[in-house]
Amino acid sequence: MEKINKKLKFSAAFRDLIILGLTTIFVFIVSYFFNIFNFLVKIFYQNPQTIVYIDEIITVLLTLSVGLTIFSWRRWQEFRKEAAEHIKNQEMLREVAETKAEVERIISKQLRTDMDQLKHEVKEILYLLTTKHKQ
Repeated sequence: MEKINKKLKFSAAFRDLIILGLTTIFVFIVSYFFNIFNFLVKIFYQNPQTIVYIDEIITVLLTLSVGLTIFSWRRWQEFRKEAAEHIKNQEMLREVAETKAEVERIISKQLRTDMDQLKHEVKEILYLLTTKHKQ
């Protein structure tokens, strides 16, 4: 069951791509029903002096879209590198924690051994002192 859930999870980039596709389809449908370009053509016919700027507007929008695509691709590459480094650091932290736990376990075991040995020696000394004192 858990494997099936893992297969159904999509990456954030894939979800963003689906949202972008659905938004594009929505804008296409809205522009189809409301005839946005007919509206723009009417404005340009009523104001012929503004049509000279249409090529600049299209060029700027195209440049902006290509620039934003490159920008987002670079940010995605940076994110991948940071995520890989984060995973590597987490592994190192886990190894350090395991090493620390092992060292603490060894020290605890050694301390118990030393304490047991010290208790035994104290008992021996106490026994010797009591036997000497009785004589």
